[in-house]
Amino acid sequence: MADPSTYRPAPGTIPEAPGVYRFSDESGRVIYVGKAKSLRSRLNSYFADLSGLHPRTRRMVTTAASVQWTVVGTEVEALQLEYNWIKEYDPQFNVRYRDDKTYPVLAVTLNEEFPQLKVYRGPRRKGVRYFGPYAHAWAIRETLKLLTRVFPARVCSPGVFKRHGQIGRPCMFGYIGKCAAPCVGRVSAEEHREIVLDFCEFLAGHTDQLINRIEKQMHTAAAEMDFERAARLRDDAGALRRVVEKQAVVLGDGTDADVVAFALDPLEAAVQVFHVRGGRVRGQRGWVVERGEEDSLEVLVGQFLAQFYGEQAALAGSADDATQPVPREVLVPAMPEDHAVLTQWLSDLRGSRVSLRTAQRGDKRALAETVERNAKESLTQHKLKRAGDLTARSAALEEIQEYLELDSAPLRIECTDVSHVQGSDVVASLVVFEDGLPKKADYRRFSIRGGSEGGDVAAIAEVVRRRFQRYLRESAEENEHDPTSTSCSGETADGSPMTGEIDPAALDGPLPGIDPTTGRPRKFAYAPNLLVVDGGAPQVAAAAEVLSELGITDVAVCGLAKRLEEVWLPGEEMPAILPRTSEALYLLQRIRDEAHRFAITYHRQKRSTRMTTSELDGVPGLGASRKTALIKHFGSVRKLRAATVEQITEVPGVGRRTAEAVLTALHADDGAKRSSTIDTGEAS
Repeated sequence: MADPSTYRPAPGTIPEAPGVYRFSDESGRVIYVGKAKSLRSRLNSYFADLSGLHPRTRRMVTTAASVQWTVVGTEVEALQLEYNWIKEYDPQFNVRYRDDKTYPVLAVTLNEEFPQLKVYRGPRRKGVRYFGPYAHAWAIRETLKLLTRVFPARVCSPGVFKRHGQIGRPCMFGYIGKCAAPCVGRVSAEEHREIVLDFCEFLAGHTDQLINRIEKQMHTAAAEMDFERAARLRDDAGALRRVVEKQAVVLGDGTDADVVAFALDPLEAAVQVFHVRGGRVRGQRGWVVERGEEDSLEVLVGQFLAQFYGEQAALAGSADDATQPVPREVLVPAMPEDHAVLTQWLSDLRGSRVSLRTAQRGDKRALAETVERNAKESLTQHKLKRAGDLTARSAALEEIQEYLELDSAPLRIECTDVSHVQGSDVVASLVVFEDGLPKKADYRRFSIRGGSEGGDVAAIAEVVRRRFQRYLRESAEENEHDPTSTSCSGETADGSPMTGEIDPAALDGPLPGIDPTTGRPRKFAYAPNLLVVDGGAPQVAAAAEVLSELGITDVAVCGLAKRLEEVWLPGEEMPAILPRTSEALYLLQRIRDEAHRFAITYHRQKRSTRMTTSELDGVPGLGASRKTALIKHFGSVRKLRAATVEQITEVPGVGRRTAEAVLTALHADDGAKRSSTIDTGEAS
């Protein structure tokens, strides 16, 4: 680990001008690239106290051995140079939004004498025009199946094209009319290229013009009594309409825009982009990348725009491809800090003004929400795929054993979290994971008896105490009625020792793990290998102290702090920093997030129940069960307030006197609220 002070530039030598800087390791490999309005201010921040830096930044500056910079004239030039350096050096500490090769595109090889239509994955090439990306390769083949009857262009490979040219006989597509058969000279190279260009114009969005042209030809053929040709043109127009219908209209004004959305968690970020051209969704793509602790949404948006559109501009270098690398409008979930610089840079790439903004209302806002839902779903599917990987789960448990120095891999992990709003309705959750997967049947929720007294630390201590007191009690009951012990000892009638074997089936007792009074499994009769608490050193210390008081020594404890994903151990002054790409940290984070979700759900349920019935407190003759019946019958207090006495008495168990008391109480509350409002107004 290098000491940053050994390669820190001398004071005053760093210019204050805008520029781009790069950190390199001992071998000279570039590990990080960044830009700044003021190089001196930005670089000095890296050489501050290491304890004040984020772990990722601290790891970067201690890995580096040197730093260099380049001064530029404007911030736009800095943005362009930063993109070029990131692309050239591929630094390990920069977030890279690599093009996802699982998304195929429709390629048109305009650089060939007889252009080919094909499904393609891989790097872009000069002279080839691309459409997409599509979600699946079959979607491209379905599009070609519909369009080649209207635009009979070549779809065969170079080998097939050459072979049929040599034998002088077209392939099956040539016989059924889905290829113009340029291989055998049915059409010239110029005629075939015209067919391909019409195909490209249709996919580029000029659909109405082509359909109208075909319909005019159809009417002309019908007027000339050429009904066979008119029927064929009719079918062609219908095929084009079916293709257009598959691309849903999302913006009625024909807007050309890219809609970007993010879904974040503390370790990763998912981004989705919908490409809208002519008001229709023409393509979609997405990425899931590692996220740094200090990377806010604004920072991630800025990084993504610079890398994505820089790559698009590089790919749009084909002489035959007139597609703009940047649309007229880019909708983002949050504006980056240097949005003015990014807007200018995007406008330069397009050659005309580009609007960079967030959608506030209307159809564009609705579309942005749809893209955000897709991003969240993408992140969820990524997590589920990772969680469902048996190899990854096994590696996670082994890594947890190694990092926490446990005797064995923690096959059963329990996690607890506390939820409340300013100390009210304090609840807690306990979730259970076995072999890296959630065991929801063992989940438990707790209503904290002490309320907000003592804060989260006291709540954690109460949950741990109640959970493990139950464990000790059920374990004792289990031992008293353990039918799995097949040996016995005692005395015979003459007083001699007696030993022997007993058939477990002959015992008249409960089954192992079953409560004899309820017949249900004893959920708390099993102790976890690892107890995780949501929090830092105070919460971990409280949980460890309770376990010590109860005499439990075989349960390991750790805490996971949300802000920096630090793992705290009892009695340790400093946390353990697990690698952010490790399966162990991912599993611990997933368990903690599940405990948080379960606690939040219970808290919202409890708070909702309290708020809906609080206005009915104190009504004579109205107990808890009748309150619940009234709310369930009417749906809300507002609807109950608008009801009549006769409607209220329809609820079972509620008489006329009680109904009148309910309405009197509710309308009295309204009067008190109005009076309070009037008094406040007079005082002001």
